[in-house]
Amino acid sequence: MKFGGTSVAGPDEIKRAARRIVAAREAGKSVVAVLSARGKTTDELVEMAREISERPDPREMDMLLSTGERISCALCAMAINDLGHRAISLTGSQAGIVTDSSHTKARIIDVKADRIKAALGEGSVVLVAGFQGVSTDSRDVTTLGRGGSDTTAVALAAALGAEVCEVYTDVAGVFSADPRIVSDARKLPVVSFEEMLEMAASGAKVLQLRAVEYARNHGIPIHCRSSADDGVGTLVVSEDETMERPLVTAVTHSTDEARVTLTGVPDEPGVAGRIFTALAGANVNVDVIIQNEPVSHSEGADLSFTVERDDLAVAKDTIE
Repeated sequence: MKFGGTSVAGPDEIKRAARRIVAAREAGKSVVAVLSARGKTTDELVEMAREISERPDPREMDMLLSTGERISCALCAMAINDLGHRAISLTGSQAGIVTDSSHTKARIIDVKADRIKAALGEGSVVLVAGFQGVSTDSRDVTTLGRGGSDTTAVALAAALGAEVCEVYTDVAGVFSADPRIVSDARKLPVVSFEEMLEMAASGAKVLQLRAVEYARNHGIPIHCRSSADDGVGTLVVSEDETMERPLVTAVTHSTDEARVTLTGVPDEPGVAGRIFTALAGANVNVDVIIQNEPVSHSEGADLSFTVERDDLAVAKDTIE
């Protein structure tokens, strides 16, 4: 199970999540739940950092941002214990989430779930702080980037051989458009991994892109559901398990990207390659690229590309 920030935003939501976890445990399931930070906690932590420093050190940002998920897990464990069941909360490192050393957007390279398996064997519910891990070389705390708790949940599901990864959010599943904007958007009962990858890459926020990619590679079905009711949500499964193949599955949008335009770029082989190699070296992901032909040989070309808004400052520094 994975519970998003809105699903643990306040005391009532945390207690509701605890009751859902206990219900699954009482139904005979071994339960591992990954929790996000409460509500806007991560945004508030980022704002705190920016009040102190214009360019916070990435390592220290990871130390700061990882605290939000730990708070959620500890509080939910208390609620589960009050319901008469044993629960323990673990940080990402305690849970065995091993990552590379790319601070603020690390990638999971291994899951050593021995401690989780031992706790499950003792009959405990295990709560894992999402969005974080520990690096292999420096053993520093790392975070996985926005939406990283989804990836944590899928990675744990794969490591533990889970039958399904249930993701609980404030919406009832995956819709054909953002229901907050399009009033008659319809819920999709089943979506293939490939369709969900395209949607996540194009701005759909219900699941993180890397989580869907991890689930596809390890064959872990994802059940995206509402934390507010017991209704059936959307199953994200392999292409072979989807019956319908519509021409258009959904329409998505993104407001989290920034466009960078370089003017006067020399129209010579290898120039664009050097630009994007430098950006890749700075761990900046480039999405859309557009290059205009120069008006004449004496004039440079215009090169535009989009990056995540949070990467804009790093992209500018790298290019300059």
